[in-house]
Amino acid sequence: MVFEPVNQISRARNTGAAQASGDWLLFVDADSSPSPALFSELVETLEKGNCIGGGCTVSLTGAPADVRLVVALWNRVSRTLSWAAGSFFFCEARAFREAGGFSEALYAAEEIDLSRRLKGRGRLVILHRHPLATSDRKARLYTWREYGAFLWKVLASRGRALRSRKDASFWYDGRR
Repeated sequence: MVFEPVNQISRARNTGAAQASGDWLLFVDADSSPSPALFSELVETLEKGNCIGGGCTVSLTGAPADVRLVVALWNRVSRTLSWAAGSFFFCEARAFREAGGFSEALYAAEEIDLSRRLKGRGRLVILHRHPLATSDRKARLYTWREYGAFLWKVLASRGRALRSRKDASFWYDGRR
């Protein structure tokens, strides 16, 4: 077990990666439940040897229809642009280290940033046959108005809001 005293997603992931000794890294959020079938799909993909990393589509079982629609849109964007969701992110350890890991300047969207940087080094894949079951907790805790305000802030600031712990409060405000 590795402990990171600073509460920041990027730092926690980078601290774990710094202690890892394997050739591949896999980051899975604590509120997610990868299935054995997803792990099998991951192993098959790694054995093919034609990618340096990636992620998987996600599923919020039990979430309302409007939330599932947004998740379906994200899954489409993720597969189209090869952007891995942070809830399940894998990559070659060497490529991760060469790319500089997750940006500690970001408090949100660090997985998209790393996906973009890794794509310059090789192919990323988004697994989709067995979506990751993940928590719908944030969908229940925040309103559409709050999500809209955050998105507006990110767009209006041209992404600078992602560099602010206060602006990325969905991930850091402690609302449970």
